[in-house]
Parts: sequence; structure tokens; C-alpha cells
Amino acid sequence: MDSDYNPSRKSLIRNKWVTTLASIWIQCTSGSLYTFSIYSPILKSTQGYDQSTLDTISVFKDLGANTGLLSGMLYSATATAPGGGPWVVLLAGAVQCFAGYFLMWLTVTGALPRPSAAAMCLYMLVAAHGMTFFNTANVVTGVYNFSSYSGTIVGIMKGFLGLSGAVLIQVYRMIFKNKPSLFLLLLALLPPTNTLLLMRFVRIFRTNEEDEKKHLNSFSLLAVTLAVYLTAVIIIQNIFKLELSVRVFTFVLLILLLVSPIYVVIAAQRDKSYRLVKSLLEHNQISDERDQPDEDVMNIRQDHSEYQVVLNGSDQVTETTNGNLQWRDNLNLLQAMGTLNFWLLFYTTACAMGSGLATVNNLSQIGEALGCTTLEINTLVSLWSIWNFLGRFGAGYISDYFLHVKSCPRPLFIAVTLVVMALGHGTIAVGLPGALYAGSILVGVCYGSQWSLMPTIASEIFGKEHLGTIFNAITIASPVGSYILSVRVIGYFYDKEASEYENSCIGPQCFRTAFVIMACVSFSGFIVAIVLHVRTAKFYVDVIVRRVLHSLRHSRVTDDLE
Repeated sequence: MDSDYNPSRKSLIRNKWVTTLASIWIQCTSGSLYTFSIYSPILKSTQGYDQSTLDTISVFKDLGANTGLLSGMLYSATATAPGGGPWVVLLAGAVQCFAGYFLMWLTVTGALPRPSAAAMCLYMLVAAHGMTFFNTANVVTGVYNFSSYSGTIVGIMKGFLGLSGAVLIQVYRMIFKNKPSLFLLLLALLPPTNTLLLMRFVRIFRTNEEDEKKHLNSFSLLAVTLAVYLTAVIIIQNIFKLELSVRVFTFVLLILLLVSPIYVVIAAQRDKSYRLVKSLLEHNQISDERDQPDEDVMNIRQDHSEYQVVLNGSDQVTETTNGNLQWRDNLNLLQAMGTLNFWLLFYTTACAMGSGLATVNNLSQIGEALGCTTLEINTLVSLWSIWNFLGRFGAGYISDYFLHVKSCPRPLFIAVTLVVMALGHGTIAVGLPGALYAGSILVGVCYGSQWSLMPTIASEIFGKEHLGTIFNAITIASPVGSYILSVRVIGYFYDKEASEYENSCIGPQCFRTAFVIMACVSFSGFIVAIVLHVRTAKFYVDVIVRRVLHSLRHSRVTDDLE
């Protein structure tokens, strides 16, 4: 990988903190996939789709969003090429995002003749596929830049992505209120433009700093603050009819919160400069006193030399024929697919992400069946982004804490979230409006958790070198699960009930059987996650924890040597 790290080229805009800021801002506008319920009604009405056809389009959205093999391969190919880097991946994503949503907007407004359902599925696939390029570039770059806190940085990136759905809906309500066709135009223009402006700042830096955790915690705090603010605004909008001046004020505050991570970058660079000046002064003092370095400096350099031996050695393990673990270099996709752990992770992803997507894709229809108003349905969709964020951010941060402090294997958290998700699906199956809110909270949080846990676990089990390809291969499980549960379960049972009421179904019976099935599917994923935990527990204690401790030690040594 091209590190881009050269002391003579360091500047205020060429460091890992500016890269993190640019990635966060790109993630903040990349959550269009979680707003499908906002524009799905106009797709259904203008194109004359039934529920199964609409669910099929949503499955192609999920398919495009979770088949990121091309983005992973492009990342690996361009990151080492002269003049290449993550920006190439981001550019490819921007082009696809614009093309897909712009064609959908032209179709909905009648500027293009009504296409076949297959053509609309293709438009949706292209738009969603572009999002995988944004996600791959930002997440994999973050893992490289903060290898000691991979769970935290993945949680931050995935967390802001989860919040972006609510951010986009706030922009829509402020500028294009109750005009879902214009929302499609917004999705065609805003994410690509934002990405084109920021993509050159996203770079890989192979450096370690002593206070990385401190500044990552600051990013995390701002993300939580943004989530709390969005939650409050969404609830207030649902209760009161706000005047224009109040809506403008709340929107300006939202923009200021989105800009606020720049202060973390300033603080990180100020701390770095302070340490460099302090180090130079101490070095000059030592040089004045004697020509030979003192014993402490020699010990530091000796420790650093010993660490480099560990760092340059094989840092990955794989399964042998008898099921034991042994040291090995980073695995490529085919090698990873040859392990049982890959398929266990694939199955848990299908259960968790598949059932989560099936839920969010049908929130509008579930709300209509239970008698919810349009405002309440839009509120549910917006709040889903908040719960999604809490899962993405919380799972990464908490699993990092337990790994560092308690040596707790990360796969255990997948098992916990899946059993809670089963409870959430069961709650929705009850069929009461209050149960829909409570169930969507549980499902949304647990769904979001998978987006932090799965890529992080993949990087730890299979290595970082081919992470973009491997974790995108695993995410293919998501549209597989979504297709089965959305079309073959939810769509089937809804249309079966609706056939008796002129293609419309009202009442809890419309979705009850489907959500009982999804609860059972989630519980089966919990059992498989326990198996993955048992298989990798010793590996985490013996390998991952030791590697993290070495990396943290190296960061302190690097600062001292500078």
C-alpha cells in the first residue's frame, strides 16, 4: 500500500486526521439506501407496481449495496499504483450514484418513458452499487490508518453512514418538503458532488500516534451529539408544526454539527506539533550534555527495533486440516473462502443484515397496515437511521473496549445482537403501533451493529491486505437474506392477505407470520455466531490481543523517536 507518509511532505492537509474528516463528511451523505421508504410510494404509484414488484426493486437496491467485490478489487489495484489511491474508488462510486438516481428521477417525472420493472431494478442496482465504493474507500482506509482501534474507526465510519439517512431526510424536509420526486434528484446530485470535492483528501498513512484514542473519542462524542440532536429534531417535528424560521434555525444547527469534526482535526494537529517541539527540545538538551545517547533513549530504540521484528513477521493465522490455528500471511479472497470461519460469518450476516433490510424496506407498508400517518412513517424511517447509528458506533466502540481491557473475542457480540434482533422481530409481530416503534429500535440497533462487527472481525481473522474484497464478499449474504425474507416471505404473505382487499392490506395480520419467521431466522444466526465464537476464542486471546498490545506499544515508541 502507498503510505503517503514522508516527513518532508507533511502539511496541514496531508495527514490521517484530515483523511478521517473527509471520510466522515463523505459518509454523511452516503446513506441514501436507508431512505428507500421515502421515495418508494412514488415509485409504486407512478409505475403501477404491486408490493412484490416494489420489494423486488428494493432487493436490487440491497444487491447493489452489498456486492462490493469490484470496489474491493479496485481499491487493492489502485492503492499501490502511481497516482492512484482511495480517490479512484470514490470517483467510480460518484459516477454510478449519479447515473442510477438521475435515471430514476427522469422516469418518475415522466421525462423518460415508463421502463419495464427490470430496467427500474437496473437503475436501482447501479445507484446502490455506487455506495459500496464510498463505503469501501472510507472504511478500509480507516482500518489502515488506525489499526490499533479498528473497531472504533469502523464504528465511526459506519455510524456517520447510519446517521446520513436522517441527515438527507432533514435536507429533503427543509428544501423539498412533500415532493419525493425531487428527493430522487437530491440523491442524484448531493452525494456525488460532495464526494468529488473531498475524494483527494482520502489517503493511507502508515503511522501510529500516542493519542489516537483521545481524538477518536472526540469524533465519537461528536457523532453521538449529532445523533441526539437528530433524534430531538425528529421527535419535535412529529409533535409540532414548526414555523419556517424555526425549521431554518434547526437546519443551520445541523450544518454546524456536521462541520464541527474539523475542530478535532485542529486539536490533533496541535497536539502533534507540541509533541514534536518537546521531542526536539529534549533531544537538543541530550546532545548538549553528551554525544552518546543516554540509556533511556537506547532502550526506546532497542524496544522499537524488537517491535519491528514482530511487525514485519507474519501477522495472520489460518486453519489447518485438523482445525488448529497457525501463523500465516494475510489471506486473499479464495483462501478466506476455504475456511469454515468465512462461511459462519457469511451465514450470520445473511440472518442479521437480511432481516434488518427486509424490515426497513417495508416500514412504509407496515406503518400503513397499522394505520400510521405519513408523518409517522417518515419519522420511523428517520429514527431507523438513529438506531442504525447507535448500533454501528456502539458495537465498534464497545467491542474495542472489551477486546483491549477484557480480552473478549469480538464474535461474541454478533451472537448477542442476533438474539436481541430475534426479540425485536417478535415484538413487531405483535402488530400494535407501539410494538412497531419498540421492535424497530431493537432491530435497527442490532442491524447497525453488524456493519461494525463484521468488517472488523474479517480484518482480524483474514488480515487487512485484501479486506476490501473479503468483507464485500461477505456482505453478499445481505441481499441474499433480504431477497428471501423480503420477496419470498414478507411480499408473499402481504400479497396473499391483500388479494382479499383489492391489493391493499390493513391490520396486524399483514406482516405477523413474516416477522415470526424472521425472528426464527435471527435466532438460528445466534446459534451459528456462538459456534464462530467458540472456534475463534483462543485465536483472539493468543493473537489479536497480543498484536493490539504490540501496536499500542509501538505508537508510544514512535512518538518518542520523533
